[in-house]
Amino acid sequence: MRLILLGAPGSGKGTQAALIVKDFGIPHISTGEMFRQHIRQGTPLGLLVRQYIDEGKLVPDDVVVEMVAERLRDKDCESGFLLDGFPRTVPQAQALGRHVEIDAVLNLNIGKELLLYRISGRRVCKSCGDTSHVEWLQGNYGCPCGGEYVQREDDREETVLKRLDVYEEQTKPLIEFYKKGGKLIEIEANRERDDVHLEIKQALSKLKTK
Repeated sequence: MRLILLGAPGSGKGTQAALIVKDFGIPHISTGEMFRQHIRQGTPLGLLVRQYIDEGKLVPDDVVVEMVAERLRDKDCESGFLLDGFPRTVPQAQALGRHVEIDAVLNLNIGKELLLYRISGRRVCKSCGDTSHVEWLQGNYGCPCGGEYVQREDDREETVLKRLDVYEEQTKPLIEFYKKGGKLIEIEANRERDDVHLEIKQALSKLKTK
């Protein structure tokens, strides 16, 4: 099963991705992790990506597409894969379509107010990196490791709102692109993790039987 997972920051995309790959026995492919791996290994592609990053530029679509296409040719992708973080734009989606046929695109729908609450309430331990939320901490910001839970700059409300606006601007055309192609599956993510997971599993199981 060849899948793409879309979802705004705070939509639970990481959690659902882990469950999907476990359910269907397919690799979880994150472009961010692929970039880091190529850079660590010092491959020609990694050196090129590092150059763009060091100059503060976006990595061009053709470079990203080639990296993804190369990864999808690996043996572990023969029975399918879950793409996370790619494509981000319609041109990337069109380029990807020239390399591989996608079976379904899952879009995790969630209201902006809930996203804002989830992200702006997130706290990270300065010492061990553990993540929690103000709802669970209930005013106690001491971590079991002895460190302190703090709010990252990226999680501040004004920053979160900007991130969500950028995501919506970039992703709306992509959602319409896959909707027109009959590939989009809308998932209501304003619910508990297990309820969202069940809906995804049922939708993909029906897809497999077609």
